[in-house]
Amino acid sequence: GSERWLVAPYGDRNWVKNARAAGWVELRRGRRRERLVVDELRAEDAVSILREYYRLGRVTHSFFAVDLDSSLEAWLAEAPRHPVFRLGRTVEA
Repeated sequence: GSERWLVAPYGDRNWVKNARAAGWVELRRGRRRERLVVDELRAEDAVSILREYYRLGRVTHSFFAVDLDSSLEAWLAEAPRHPVFRLGRTVEA
C-alpha cells in the first residue's frame, strides 16, 4: 500500500531508542533528507510487516528465529525482537 514502514532487523539499536524518545527519524538517501514522525507498532500488529520484510530480504534472515513456515505464535514471540515503526507525516526541522 501507500504506507511506509521502518523495520529494525537487528533489534534495539541506538537509532531505535532515539526514534522512540524523539518520536521521529531522519532518513537520508544521497542528498535527500526526510524527517518523519514514527509510531511503533505492537507485536501483534507488526507480524504481517515482519513476515513481508523477511520474505523480501534474505540478508537479515539469520537475525530471525523464525521463517515463513513458522506459526503465528512463533512470529508473535519473535516480533518484540524486531521493532517496526509506521512512518508518518513530515516533521519540520
